[in-house]
Amino acid sequence: MIKCNVTVCGVIGYDASVRTNKEGKSFMAFPLRVMVPVSNGQGEKIEISVRKDDGQEEVSAYRNGSRVEVKGTMYLKRRGDKLYFNLFADSIGATEAADSVQGEMNFRGKVGQNIEERKDKKDKPYTMFSAFSAEKVDDGFEYQWVRFFCFGKEREEWLQHGVRIEAKGEMTLSVHNGKPDLSCRVEELAPYVAESSNSNE
Repeated sequence: MIKCNVTVCGVIGYDASVRTNKEGKSFMAFPLRVMVPVSNGQGEKIEISVRKDDGQEEVSAYRNGSRVEVKGTMYLKRRGDKLYFNLFADSIGATEAADSVQGEMNFRGKVGQNIEERKDKKDKPYTMFSAFSAEKVDDGFEYQWVRFFCFGKEREEWLQHGVRIEAKGEMTLSVHNGKPDLSCRVEELAPYVAESSNSNE
């Protein structure tokens, strides 16, 4: 599971429309195009699918090319090489702010092989590792990796390859080699014990 509480600034990709979900409930939707940093210092656009329940009365206000700030909960869904961003909006408003994706990530998943213990310029310890969240899709699984940074403390003894974790912290979204790249500056980190054997995280 990867769930992010975010504030996103960007430009609407085309006019908002009203749609209906499987339960027959209406919601407003539009694509939000956001320029995010690239490792070489440039920027690259990603598209975030925005939806807002009961937004049909507001739909005419959100037109192609409008710059908006959206606050809400964003979920990530991987399908093959493609990573989809689905943002369920709590509020949407006009803004002059530059493109950005800021917020807090809540993550559950499993630690990868490489766990590095390093020291920063002030000789303070930090730990860097990657972990993946798995989602069952049809007869297989899709995996999304996130890079984690734990600053200001020694590595926890329990933090080992294959351990399930739950982590919370400031997220960073960028693009590396043409693909979205996710990292998290950890504020809370703990072993994760699934409530039932049906959990895939």
